[in-house]
Amino acid sequence: MIIISEQTVESTGMSPSVSDFVLSRRLAEVAEKLRRQHSDPDRVLLTITESAVANVPAAEFASITTVLQGTFVHSAALVGETAGHCDKIQEQLGEGPCLESAIEQTTIRIDDMDTDTRWPLFTDAASALGVKSMICFQLYVEGVNFGALNLHSTRAHAFSAEAESIGSLFAAHAAIAFSTAREEQQIRAALTSRDVIGQAKGMLMERYNLNSQSAFALLAKLSQDTNVKLADLAAQVVADAAASSD
Repeated sequence: MIIISEQTVESTGMSPSVSDFVLSRRLAEVAEKLRRQHSDPDRVLLTITESAVANVPAAEFASITTVLQGTFVHSAALVGETAGHCDKIQEQLGEGPCLESAIEQTTIRIDDMDTDTRWPLFTDAASALGVKSMICFQLYVEGVNFGALNLHSTRAHAFSAEAESIGSLFAAHAAIAFSTAREEQQIRAALTSRDVIGQAKGMLMERYNLNSQSAFALLAKLSQDTNVKLADLAAQVVADAAASSD
């Protein structure tokens, strides 16, 4: 998890009225940052949170939370420790706006923690932390796994309709970049696994005088019998062969 402390956060939010030109330029700047970090999902998430705080009016803190199979897992990126505390409260309670936004794929806005009645335990705790308003955007969906971008303010009624609109643009923009980064990471992992499996097959073919199909069948059976993933088992075969040759 990547955290930026509150002491280093400087909210450079837009003015109350943001021109289309300024917004387009800032979106382009964020797109360029994401492009440079396209192969690193963690850096992409950090860029998303930093950009949201810098560009969405009234945003002071931000977090990206992940929800796996309906259960809060962790804060993937934070700007400000207060955002992390809000996430922790929801994890302990098992409910809250971040969780609902992620799972229900909707935008949720809390204008005043002291008067909102939807999650009374959460809003009481968040208000005690100094968070008075909040807005959450569903960020990405992968099967039964979800994520949300959450923005916080110490002022009640801080997020206007314009702020919500701008935030949704950044969230949609970022979701595409994050999905692309994850896909590239998965492709690289798959290629690496294929190479390792190929090496292991070659070693088994040489050691036991097997053809390619028989060597792969042997790896697959060992994987099943030991309940170890095929790629992990292949890596162990390669590592053992390298150790024995030393």
